[in-house]
Amino acid sequence: MKAKELRLMNELDLENKSTELKKELMKMNSQIAIGTAPKSPGKMGEIKRTLAKILTIKHERILKQKGGNK
Repeated sequence: MKAKELRLMNELDLENKSTELKKELMKMNSQIAIGTAPKSPGKMGEIKRTLAKILTIKHERILKQKGGNK
C-alpha cells in the first residue's frame, strides 16, 4: 500500500489496518516456524514495509499536533 493512500486514512482506519497486517504477519511467521513455506515469501517484506509506513505516519501526526518537528 502506498504512503499516499495511508495518509488519506483516519486514525481508526490506520489502527485497523495495522492490526490486520500484524495478524497476517504473525500467521506467516508461525507457518515458517512449523516448517512450511509461505505461499508468497515476498508478501512478508511488503507487510513489514506497510507497517513501517503506518507507524511513520502516526508518528508524523503526533509531532504535527505537538506543533513542530522536534
